[in-house]
Amino acid sequence: MDKRYRAEQFRSRLALAMQDSQTNQSALARQIGVDRSTISQLLTGKGARLPNAHVVGACASALGISSDWLLSLSDRSESAADLMANALSLTKAPRALVDERIFGWYQEAAGYKIRHVPAGLPDMFKTQAMLEWEYSPHLGRTAKQAMAASEERLAWMRSARSDYEIAMPLYEIHSFVNGTGYYQSLPKETRLEQIERLLDLSEQLYPRLRFYLFDARRLYSAPITIFGPLLCVFYAGGHYMAFRDRERVEAFTDHFDTLIRETSQTARGFATNLRELRAEVG
Repeated sequence: MDKRYRAEQFRSRLALAMQDSQTNQSALARQIGVDRSTISQLLTGKGARLPNAHVVGACASALGISSDWLLSLSDRSESAADLMANALSLTKAPRALVDERIFGWYQEAAGYKIRHVPAGLPDMFKTQAMLEWEYSPHLGRTAKQAMAASEERLAWMRSARSDYEIAMPLYEIHSFVNGTGYYQSLPKETRLEQIERLLDLSEQLYPRLRFYLFDARRLYSAPITIFGPLLCVFYAGGHYMAFRDRERVEAFTDHFDTLIRETSQTARGFATNLRELRAEVG
């Protein structure tokens, strides 16, 4: 970039930052420890000369902006700390995943494809009996209220014009159907009712809702939801870790797409697979 143009950009951006923060020349001069005439010179000077690094850094710090932006080295005016805070956030997660924080992210991503690797069965598709069995010890509200919230999310999903891809480890669905491992104490009638609900919804909502089963012996995935190009969210038990920077969202999108490519069945075959497993239960 031409030095003269960079100097012009510095003056323009400094003036804009002062205007946005409602800071006048005298106040900025006091904050960075210089004479008011120095600030005036920064704003009205001519030629290609830029202030020294100390003054640039002091102005940026006082105004809460990026030095790189002042020097036209970046198009983002946020400071490095603000960029990091916006790119990565940590939010407490309740034990029952039917909650307002997740719903807010779904609403934000309305119209985008949503990719999801759940921690177990997707909460949005659980029966009331399943919610009662799984979350009764942890719910601050009744299972009936949780079911109402789940139905609300499902109704919203039907009207949101978003495509949903859900990838689950094959062992998870086998364990659920057969009542082993985590699902060992889940009654058979509850499992059968839940299977029927999954079959019903997977066929009703196809192709906007697509289930895939991947082999966790070949590929691993932590519980994660990718909300279009906007953000990706890890579920870490007690917290959600949300990334908003483009590079990480794209990287985790590629990871999810790899899970889909490595599945041994099409989304259309999910219902057939589930019926075969149900037949083994009786």
